[in-house]
Amino acid sequence: MHRRAALAGLLCLSPALHAGLPELIASAKPAVVLVGTYAETDSPRFTFRGTGFVVNEGRSIVTNAHVLPDPSSLASERRVVVQLWRGPGRWEMREVQNQALARVHDLVLLALQGAPAPVSLRLAGESLMREGAEVALMGFPIGGVLGFAHVTHRGVVASVTGIVLPQASAQTLSPAAVRQLREGSFDIYQLDAVAYPGNSGGPLFDVATGEVIGVVNMVLTKGTRESALSAPTGITYALPIRHVHALLRQPPP
Repeated sequence: MHRRAALAGLLCLSPALHAGLPELIASAKPAVVLVGTYAETDSPRFTFRGTGFVVNEGRSIVTNAHVLPDPSSLASERRVVVQLWRGPGRWEMREVQNQALARVHDLVLLALQGAPAPVSLRLAGESLMREGAEVALMGFPIGGVLGFAHVTHRGVVASVTGIVLPQASAQTLSPAAVRQLREGSFDIYQLDAVAYPGNSGGPLFDVATGEVIGVVNMVLTKGTRESALSAPTGITYALPIRHVHALLRQPPP
């Protein structure tokens, strides 16, 4: 009974609630979160690292694995947290714990500590989207340089193409990653949409239904990381949502 009561107030975004992009943006904001680290001794105390979004009836957060710091680099007083949006200029910090990891697909599922988040995004099925489909991505480009505010960019699925994601270092090459490299690439969405550093880990929406169809992963740059800000290519990559479904099916650690 207690679990039913706790979940009764959750809002799961669905096609029935979706009436257009402005409505989708307004309803999705509470489920798109800041991901970072927190320590009393840091200045600022919260350090932004990327975007995430709420799934699993408010109990879990999806983001890119590369958004999280290397555990060996975390001091004992620093911990990974998310910030839930509670209205303009209002954020609620919550601790998270690793729930499931797919290093090969650069995805991680984080268990939200405490009560479930009040809004959870609805995931699309596991079929790939057709090229030409209208999409929108939401996140926090450029981090907190201009203050933390949700930003939405619109575009289309330009291509469904094969890719093997680069590994950060030889130390991250797990047996599963080595098998993936040997077996070849997996499908990823190439988008005709602008994203920037800070968008990593954010949701990619099907504009027609309001469902999440992917996770923003990386941006094609012309040269340095700074060029993504001064001269964006307008080419962004997103991981299909089928890989998030696979994470959700993993047994708890």
